[in-house]
Amino acid sequence: MTAAVLLQGSAGTGTDVLTSYVPIFMMFVAALGLGGVLLTMSRLVGQKKPTKEKLMPYECGKDPVGSARERHSVRFYMVAMIFLLFDIEAIFLIPWAVAYGGVLNEPDRAMKLLFYGEMMAFIAVLFAGLIYIWKKGVLEWNR
Repeated sequence: MTAAVLLQGSAGTGTDVLTSYVPIFMMFVAALGLGGVLLTMSRLVGQKKPTKEKLMPYECGKDPVGSARERHSVRFYMVAMIFLLFDIEAIFLIPWAVAYGGVLNEPDRAMKLLFYGEMMAFIAVLFAGLIYIWKKGVLEWNR
């Protein structure tokens, strides 16, 4: 079934749901179109003067030395995993605040304290984890 057939359906909530997605679809089309236009214009209008420096792999402004296949220290991966852990845990704070924001407006003091206590316990566990990895020396980056 095409979108046009679905939009011509009954006047119930089905058409309302589909029409509510039209702005999102238009935004995707605009983003893809703009990206395509910019890439095409850059390819057509941009200067084409390849030099030795331009053709070298870019390594943060430094000349690449050694093989690209050398092994990294385990510390590198530990720091990356810890970053992901704390980043994902911090992302949970925003949905919690949005979902339970109305609880703070309710007159029930016990419910307010319960939700506040749950989040403080969550933050306390995160803080204890941070102190633990700090004491273990995981965050020290030896060069």
